[in-house]
Order: sequence, then C-alpha cells, then structure tokens
Amino acid sequence: MNTTVMIRLATPKDAAEMLKIYAHYVVNTAISFEYEVPSEEEFRERIESTLKRYPYIVAEQEGHIIGYAYVSIFHERKAYDWAVETSIYVDKDYKRSGCGKLLYQALEKILKKQHISNLYACIAYTEQEDEHLTNDSMHFHEHLGYELVGTFKQCGYKFNKWYDMIWMEKMIGEHSEMPETFIPFSVLNYAEISELI
Repeated sequence: MNTTVMIRLATPKDAAEMLKIYAHYVVNTAISFEYEVPSEEEFRERIESTLKRYPYIVAEQEGHIIGYAYVSIFHERKAYDWAVETSIYVDKDYKRSGCGKLLYQALEKILKKQHISNLYACIAYTEQEDEHLTNDSMHFHEHLGYELVGTFKQCGYKFNKWYDMIWMEKMIGEHSEMPETFIPFSVLNYAEISELI
C-alpha cells in the first residue's frame, strides 16, 4: 500500500472533497467560528478567489485529499502586502499524521517566492478544553515556530459558550528598508511552484 503524502495545488474541482473535511469543523467544533457549512458552490468560489492572490494547497494520499492549507489577506491596506493569515484543516482521521507540517512547509516555500515576510494564525482558544475545542491548534503552531502575540477574550460564541481567539505570528522573511514587491500567486510560474511542493 502506498501511504506517501503528496502536496499539490488545489483546484476548484476539489471543492466537494475539501468541504467534507471542513464541514466536520463547522458542525462539531469551535475551531471554525462559522455556524453553517457553506455550500459546495460557495466553497468553490472561495478557492477560486484565494488563488488569484495566494496559494491554496492540498495533501493527498492514495488519491484522497486528507488536508488543505491556504492563506488570505491579513489587511487590505497596501502596507500590509507582506503579511498574510494562514489557515489549515486536516481530515479528523488523519490528525497527527504529519500532513499538516508538510502543508505548512510547502506553503512557506511558495510565500517566500511571493516575498511574504509575516505569517499570522487566528486560532480559537479556551482556558478549559471541552468536546468542541482543545488547544491542539495552538500547540501545532507553536511546534512550527509561531509565537503568541495577542489574545482576544470571549469574542466568539458557539455551542452556548464563549471562546477566546488568539493571534500567533511567524517571521519567514527579512524586514529590509526596501522590501521586494509582493507577487500575486496567479503571476508565479506554475512549473516553478510545482517544484517547490
């Protein structure tokens, strides 16, 4: 049996399979603060929209998607061009399989090509873990070099409980006086990107 995990670019055609992964986090956890699972069409549009500016990648094993990661705009002001917000979702049956680390490593390689320097993760957090939220996501990001930079107390309400939200940060680029211009993902060379992941 081939258990090799392959990282590749996501496409809108992957929407249905990726949505199955995400739906679990919407319905059963406070990891996502969404209340309703988006439609397949809406999810497909999210992928298409992201790919215009940023990478969206999936981890695939034996022909099935077992996780995905992407980045989104941190803030729309021009001065924030070098900062992004990262997101990752792994199939609940593949937690601690190592695919999350592979996804983030591949994502960082692409983001460096885009001249991104700052990565931010917005993570649900709880002082007291429960059936809807553990702090595994925080520990995962810590393991990959992210540091806590801010906490917003009781700002998310789901499952009849208030949850905190934390921001974690990782620097992957230099902060020079004249930073290189941000390059939208859609402008990058596809062959070069494929070699990175």
